Amino acid sequence: MRGGTGLTWAALRDLKCAELEGAADGWGRAGNRADAARDRIEQQLLTGLRGTQHGEAAEGAVRRLRALSRNFQYVYTECGLVRTALNSLAHELKVRQRALREALDDAAALKFTVHADGSVSYPAAGRGLIADRPPQGGTAAPSSPLPPAPPSLPAPPPALTAPNPNAAKAQDIADRVAEAVRGAAETDWRYAGILRRLKAHEGLGVPDTVRRDAARDAAAVRGAAGSYLRDAVPQDASPAERYAWWAGLTQEQREEYLAVYPDVIGNLDGIPALVRDTANRDNLQVLIGELEGRDDGRSAAQLEGLREIERQLEAGPRPGEPPMLLLGISDEGNGRAIVAFGNPDTARNVAAYVPGLNTSLDQGFARDDLKRAQDTAIAARDLDPSTSVTAWLGYDAPQIIDGMESLAVAGSAKAEEGGRAFNGFMNGLATTNENENPHMVAIGHSYGSRTVGAATQYAGGVPGLDDIVLVGSPGVGVDRAEELGVGEEHVFVGAAENDVVTKLPSKQQVLAGALAGPFAYIAGDLADPGDDDLWFGKDPASEAFGARRFRSDEGPHLIGPRGFSIGAHSGYFDREGADPVSADSIALIAAGKASNINLEEPR
Repeated sequence: MRGGTGLTWAALRDLKCAELEGAADGWGRAGNRADAARDRIEQQLLTGLRGTQHGEAAEGAVRRLRALSRNFQYVYTECGLVRTALNSLAHELKVRQRALREALDDAAALKFTVHADGSVSYPAAGRGLIADRPPQGGTAAPSSPLPPAPPSLPAPPPALTAPNPNAAKAQDIADRVAEAVRGAAETDWRYAGILRRLKAHEGLGVPDTVRRDAARDAAAVRGAAGSYLRDAVPQDASPAERYAWWAGLTQEQREEYLAVYPDVIGNLDGIPALVRDTANRDNLQVLIGELEGRDDGRSAAQLEGLREIERQLEAGPRPGEPPMLLLGISDEGNGRAIVAFGNPDTARNVAAYVPGLNTSLDQGFARDDLKRAQDTAIAARDLDPSTSVTAWLGYDAPQIIDGMESLAVAGSAKAEEGGRAFNGFMNGLATTNENENPHMVAIGHSYGSRTVGAATQYAGGVPGLDDIVLVGSPGVGVDRAEELGVGEEHVFVGAAENDVVTKLPSKQQVLAGALAGPFAYIAGDLADPGDDDLWFGKDPASEAFGARRFRSDEGPHLIGPRGFSIGAHSGYFDREGADPVSADSIALIAAGKASNINLEEPR
């Protein structure tokens, strides 16, 4: 029997899938050599050049080495896609081949004959209605719309004979043979198209347009290899289960997942940090390629953010600075980016900073929020070198320019959603950390403090969390520090005197004032007699909340001689400001030395 591609069941039966897998291994080895070359450029050549050479010639050499590194990156990516396509093709053909062989074995056991065209002959069998003769044998053709089988012996009149029990069995075998060949032919046609498209750009250079090509290639292989790879990813599992799954894979399987699903592996809590970094650096190139083909404002802003992150990754750390690891990247919603300074898997002190209102994946986040995490990491590592600090943008923070969406800042929905994600992220860090009892810290700024508060309210709290830092907080959703699950002595608060966010009225005050009309001021005082309620609950800097308040510079007034300023709300991490005591306190807590912070009285 032949399908549209000329495939016969005999050819499918004798197909050597091991040869396809051997070819896949060869492409894998080629990709690994390209990856090793890229790693040598990044870790040795560029590092050495930046540390010893300066000037225009050195800068030109760095640019050329960067271009060569991107070329090797492209080779690695495409080789990985070819390998996965070939392995997936072999996997699917094995399934069809196994189904065919089972049908042929059944035919042989019944002493049926499977002909070249897929029809199946069967002998006489059963009990006849006249003269006790068994019904004659015959030939069953496949039921599928394939070339018909040759004419078989005429069947006896049904009115005079009982059915031959072999007829139904033969028909089933013929249909199974046809289905196996038809499925194999479709698989062969589908992968032939994919493999034809996986070809390198001509010449020695790799232009920026190949980013879009790589994105399309990855999508094509991903679509074809879905059952082969994707279905095995433990998406709905705990970080510990994902960690065990990854540890149980062979090196070849890991490389295939990194080639085809970098976006999945790179954003999966419970996967080791260095693996996530590798996956996300590859996925960063794919995302840039995809966003370069869009013209809407959100995509343009995200593209600027991604390019700035790419620039920082390529520049690498200066001497004495912690390495930069990309633990998450996505264009979902307002964008996702998780960047660590220092390896959180090997560090004894692991802190994560959650930004708040109006944060999205754009150039501002990539420039300013990453610097906050980096500065905190540098200061903390001066106190304990085994420290890592992560900037975590793993949720959609409320935006003040999104029309009706701007009202989200007044509610807790985005904080609750983000808190769930942050809880999972911290759980993943606790799972992959190599130390027996790492010191873990959550740092929430502005609306991010509300998100951290939400993360603590899930069953069991935030796994492994030791200390919480809340700065510029409008409330965290609970009224007592002890409700955050780490003990009130491990909750630290920074609240600048001129930070209006830390002095927002409570919802009860706003409602009472709105109903009281001209008596709004009196009604507001009655609604909050202790004057220590904020929009999302008790003021974390208040005595009633019960946290430890560290000293912060009062910051500029909201409206001063130079006009409007939110410096008091954004200056908590500024070690270069007039009073870096707040930034120093955050670093001390991150490094596990909270006993040395400079405290002040609560409100």
